[in-house]
Formats: sequence, structure tokens, C-alpha cells
Amino acid sequence: MPRPGLHTGGAVSTTIEAEQTAGPDLTQQLREAIQNAEFAPHQRLIEADLSERYGASRASVRTALLNLTGEGLVERLPNRGARVRAITVDEAVEIVEVRMELESLVARKAAENLAAADRSALRELRAHIESAAEAGDLVAYSRANQELDRRIRDISGHATATQLLERLRAQSARHQFRLSFVPGRAATSAPEHVAIIDAILAHDADAAEKATRAHLAGIVDLLRSMD
Repeated sequence: MPRPGLHTGGAVSTTIEAEQTAGPDLTQQLREAIQNAEFAPHQRLIEADLSERYGASRASVRTALLNLTGEGLVERLPNRGARVRAITVDEAVEIVEVRMELESLVARKAAENLAAADRSALRELRAHIESAAEAGDLVAYSRANQELDRRIRDISGHATATQLLERLRAQSARHQFRLSFVPGRAATSAPEHVAIIDAILAHDADAAEKATRAHLAGIVDLLRSMD
């Protein structure tokens, strides 16, 4: 007959495993909430409130906040808990400059690795970007661009660059969102995105890298002009 202590240990182990499994999901939920401006810069992130909002344990919330602190999205203050970290324009510029190197690599790899099954999805995104920009639907345009970035990362198959880019984009997402609503921005950036897509569809790695660098250089210039 099993001893009572062994049964208790199994229950504790199960709880710990559940916490570890829930951790990454909650981290992603909080990351997306910060990216989508559901929490404002410098807003306090109270564990009890987050636990209730997401139906998670305090331990899971604490783990998620620690993960996001490591990513630079959250900062912990002595005796005051955690809050959303505000990213300055100078920091946003530096992040985009680093992204330029990584995203140009990813675009090159996507052009080299493009499979027949990916072509229709890229063409569909191309059409969505153009139609949203033409209609002035900036929310749809922003979402289509986010999906394009994700799709290019997936096609590239470059796991390390993808992980780094996801963290960097999370930090600068708020500034990226603001840029999407700058008057006339969609009319300028839509052709840039189309150029990246067309280069990848043509398996032209050099053109894909060049188009990506040009697009991100424009973002750097725009960020600096908004400072």
C-alpha cells in the first residue's frame, strides 16, 4: 500500500507541473496586453488583480512578471511591485536598428526557403495590405503587417533570429502602433511591404534584404522626427 506521504508528494508535483505549463501562456497573454496598450506605461501590475483577471494563481502571475521583466517590458520597483516599463524614443530607435540586422537576415532566409505552399498566403497578405492601405483602414493595415512579419519569420526557419525578434518587437510595439496612425504613413509603407513580399516570392534574397533595410530605415527616420 502506498504511503500517504507519497500521495501528497504526487499532488504537489502535479501542481508544480501545472504552474510551469501555465506560465508561458500567461506570459504571452500579458505580453500581448502590454503590446496592445491594455496597460499603459508606468501602470502598476498588481498580482492579485492579474490573478483575478486571467484566472491564474499568484505564483503563475509572479512567474510571468519575472519573465517580462527579463524581456524589458516590465520593471520591478523596490517595495512597490511591478509596473509597465516605458520605452523612450531613443530606445525604440536602437531596437529598430538591431531589428534591421535581424529582419534583413530573416527576409533573406525566407526568400531562399520559400516553399510552394507559402506562396498563396503571401499573395493574400499582399492583397490585404494594399486594400487596407487604400481604404484607410489603419487597424486592418496594422494587423496585416503584423501577420506578414510573423509569416516571414516562419518561412525563414531561423529559430534564433525569430526568438530575438519577438522580444525586440514586443518592446517597441507601442511605438510601432503609434507610427501606424501617422497621417500618410500607410501610403508610404504599403509599397515597402509589397516590395519585400515580391522579392521573397521571386526567391531574390538580395532584393528581400535590401527592401527590408529600406523599410526599417524609414521607421528609424520617422521615430527620430517624432521625438
